[in-house]
Amino acid sequence: MKFAVFASGNGSNLQAIIDAVKAGNIKAELAMVFSDNRKAFALERAKVAGIPTLCLVRKDYATPQSYDRDIVIHLKDAGIDFIVMAGYMKLLTPFFIKEFPNKIINIHPSLLPSFKGMQGIKDAFTYGAKVTGVTVHFVDDKMDHGPIIAQETVKIEEGETLAGLEEKIHKVEHVIYPKAVALFAEGRLKISGRRVDVK
Repeated sequence: MKFAVFASGNGSNLQAIIDAVKAGNIKAELAMVFSDNRKAFALERAKVAGIPTLCLVRKDYATPQSYDRDIVIHLKDAGIDFIVMAGYMKLLTPFFIKEFPNKIINIHPSLLPSFKGMQGIKDAFTYGAKVTGVTVHFVDDKMDHGPIIAQETVKIEEGETLAGLEEKIHKVEHVIYPKAVALFAEGRLKISGRRVDVK
């Protein structure tokens, strides 16, 4: 199987996935790294690893649909079977999701359905939550909503700083996400309604 990683920024989760592929822990080919940001360090990580990259910028297109349609054409041409979102900051259109049904997974830095959106770590911290965590889920047409593949809890300790919590969350992400990608690549995830069972 071939897969693509979508990233908009630093790409630390991308690096964890690259390392897992190289170690043979993910039995699939990371065939493309896509970004909507020409300055994303994720693109540099891909180049160092010898992975083909693609960068298309939304403002160069008339509509979100035309933008996503062009991305899909590139993915199909590259023979991409599934997509891994790793800090990609654009919502996918329904058109895009229909092109890859139940073949897009995402990681979110909270225990969904709590603290959805772009500031999941900060929102849990400022709310005064005692426990937060990481969720890996399938992508559907609603934000941070699809069936949950895996979750891991992270305690928010007394006197914890936001920066400290972010570091703890990222460490968990870098462990849990490659494992979830590996399960998908091996065909071991079965969706039944909102439940995802591991075969």
